[in-house]
Amino acid sequence: MDLEGLLGSLGAGGAVSAAGALSLPAESYGNDPQLEMMWAKKAYDHAEIYFNLISSVDPKFLKLTKVDDQIFTEFKKTFGDMNINVLNPEDLKSEEAKQKWRPFCLQFDGIVEDYNYGTLLRLDCQKDYTEENTIFATRIQFFAVEISRNREGYNNAVYESTSKSKNQKQS
Repeated sequence: MDLEGLLGSLGAGGAVSAAGALSLPAESYGNDPQLEMMWAKKAYDHAEIYFNLISSVDPKFLKLTKVDDQIFTEFKKTFGDMNINVLNPEDLKSEEAKQKWRPFCLQFDGIVEDYNYGTLLRLDCQKDYTEENTIFATRIQFFAVEISRNREGYNNAVYESTSKSKNQKQS
């Protein structure tokens, strides 16, 4: 059964239960395939909304959280040498990286809602979300990288290519 079929088969009551379940931290669950599908759907929906946003609004004007300045400052302090244009998965997932990311992420507990929830992050910021170009990250990692990409102009390529496509269609 595909993802849409799985979610549609839940019905209204199941959807309400699923929404409640998805609001709990991931540590509360084992490897329930149905729950993993719901998490994947939620992460995919978030990615799709974000990509549509940076495709239609100049990214330098986006504010993703109430504390973008704090996230950006702390990210640059801790990860200033990280290549955010094309991420290396090792910069997020290696044991050494996890040792740096853990305290960074924890400082946003209580500041950024759902800071430790899973989300999808593009490796190459000039490309769309695809299986090859996507890595699973925490929400605060997503915010840190994407706020930096927006402020430093890396996400402009997505916005400009979409703007060009729209202009060519109108001509």
